[in-house]
Amino acid sequence: MDILKLVWRNLLRRRLRTFLTVASLVVAFFLLCTLRTLVTTIQAGTEAASASRLIVQSAVSLFVDLPLSYQNKIQAVPGIERISKWQWFGGYYQEERNRFAQFAVDPEQTLAIYPEMEIIAGSKEAFYNQRRGALVGEGLVEQYGWEVGRPVQILPELFPHPDGPGVAWEFEVAAVYHPTAPNFDPNMMMFHWDYFEETVKSDSGEAPGVGTYILSLEPGADPTAVMGSVDGLFEKGPQRVQTTSESEFQKQFVSMLGNVPFFVSTIGGGVLAAILLAVVNTMLMAGREQTRDIGILKALGFTDSDAVRLLAMQSMLLCLVGGGLGLGLALLTESSIASALGSMFPGYQVRPQTLALGAAVAVSLGLFAGVAPAWRAARLDTVDAMASGD
Repeated sequence: MDILKLVWRNLLRRRLRTFLTVASLVVAFFLLCTLRTLVTTIQAGTEAASASRLIVQSAVSLFVDLPLSYQNKIQAVPGIERISKWQWFGGYYQEERNRFAQFAVDPEQTLAIYPEMEIIAGSKEAFYNQRRGALVGEGLVEQYGWEVGRPVQILPELFPHPDGPGVAWEFEVAAVYHPTAPNFDPNMMMFHWDYFEETVKSDSGEAPGVGTYILSLEPGADPTAVMGSVDGLFEKGPQRVQTTSESEFQKQFVSMLGNVPFFVSTIGGGVLAAILLAVVNTMLMAGREQTRDIGILKALGFTDSDAVRLLAMQSMLLCLVGGGLGLGLALLTESSIASALGSMFPGYQVRPQTLALGAAVAVSLGLFAGVAPAWRAARLDTVDAMASGD
């Protein structure tokens, strides 16, 4: 108990330094936890991808549309159970900052391909039967206060309304979905391909292209064989395609932003190295300042191991308090960060493994930072220590 009192009093001796050290630890562990969570979120998206879904896109680029006529040819490939057209709409709600994923899709096929979308308001039938009906994620309902039956106007950027510039497309919320998979985006809006095609054709006279075709495979079908068959259909054009698994498609999408996991991990490593140096420096200064005190304690009968524990516990307490607060802050801000990441990285969630890693780093950091001053304290001669002017 005497050692614990001394630990506490020594930390409060330089209150400003102790406060700044703890504050820097809080920031460091908060960043370490959130950056690690971002990496695990990206990895979870690819790991949780369905093995029975394939994505067909242009072999040139994801931003090059495919002909509408490809659908029937792809559907005829053995092993394919369902197919749905998807086209990125690229609009916003009321203000330009209100952007989220909007897709023109084949309603019935899409809901069959993605059982992760659980309808919690409205109904599938309402979505199927309403020409302007839209299926929206619960995240959009929470953010904008939408409800079933409410009209929604989306201002276009890629596909202008035929009535003129600045005219919004009219939709109506027919159903709301809840994602049953953590990596599935709760902030999407899907609407009828037929409504989309008819509106675009009334303006240009030409049918719109398809961004991607989403395929679901029959039970027991070989994904590799199906991918090869689909790619082989269009080897000579008019538009070559690239068919990939859902997991590989998601990896490619993330890679468009650069090597995010490596970049984020590098930042996390840099943060950890910087805070390690800061804590080690703090403990070295504390050990030097307490040289005379340690000499007095030894003269009073305290052992070398007591001196070691005194400094080691100071280091450990600093790191545990700062690390614990940093991890707690990461948990408190989880929902806010998840909302900010939106559709880019859905499923942001601080995992228990991440918290355990943070706790292990805090303990390791505390032990490492306390080694040098504790070793010095054990070697101090009582007379020399008492004579020290530090």
